[in-house]
Amino acid sequence: MSAGHHHAPPSTLPGTGRAFAIGIGLNVAFVVVEVFYGLQADSLALLADAGHNLSDVLGLVVAWAGFVVARRLPTDLHTYGWQRGSILAALVNAVLLLVAVGGLVWGSIGRIITPAPIVGATVIWVAGVGVLINTATALLFLRGSRQDLNIRGAFLHMAADALVSLGVMLAGVLYLWRGWLWLDPVMGLVIAAVILVGTWSLFRQSVHLTLDGVPETVQLAKVRDYLGGLPGVIRFHDLHVWPLGTADVAMTVHLVVQDEVRHDALLREVSDELRARFGIGHATVQLESGRGSCPTGLGEHVPAKG
Repeated sequence: MSAGHHHAPPSTLPGTGRAFAIGIGLNVAFVVVEVFYGLQADSLALLADAGHNLSDVLGLVVAWAGFVVARRLPTDLHTYGWQRGSILAALVNAVLLLVAVGGLVWGSIGRIITPAPIVGATVIWVAGVGVLINTATALLFLRGSRQDLNIRGAFLHMAADALVSLGVMLAGVLYLWRGWLWLDPVMGLVIAAVILVGTWSLFRQSVHLTLDGVPETVQLAKVRDYLGGLPGVIRFHDLHVWPLGTADVAMTVHLVVQDEVRHDALLREVSDELRARFGIGHATVQLESGRGSCPTGLGEHVPAKG
């Protein structure tokens, strides 16, 4: 009987910390600008958008904190480190986005019931600046969003902000052209619906990972097929896959093997292939002799004989 454990180093996304610092700095400055000109123009739309952007700054702070915490080294109290913090940060970010959507819907409905004029020219240029800043900030997180759910939350936050600012800008242009008071709140509802679609996926995935669900990057059926097809493997059982964080995956499995199998070679092959094929960087593999009683642990699988 033997066991092997493979650790891949925690995923590092170069420049991510700098991206968070730049994004937070730009958006704090933009909130100040929106509040100033919103008060000058007596524009509730700009002041409401400033509040929305302020909640997004908080979302960036939460995501940054999750990113930093997830990179803490393991200790005697936290043997996997604090990687789970990135999952919690993604969940908090999703909740903040949903709350922001609720506020946007509430404000839009209020404007439909009680229409109010907007200062079109000021709204247009301030919202235009918002489109540029939020788009630039979102692009800072684009690459990392493909690898890390927490970074994806930050990307969605900023992309949603750019969309909101674009909607406000278009509403200002059409208001100056046609004078439609209803356009601003209707645009708000459309934007809220678009944000909700993207946010719901983030919320669902972060809840799934919080409950130790198999990450969507891992297809468990293919992992089973791979393990079952290994030469010398009679069957396997107690297969478990779960997330350590938003970018790292762990797995444990018991392989029942034939007596002539070279354990060290098999352990190295399995660890390397799990990392290369499925992105599983923390694999613990227990090898058991095929002689004697047959264990019937959870997840037992007997390969098909061809």
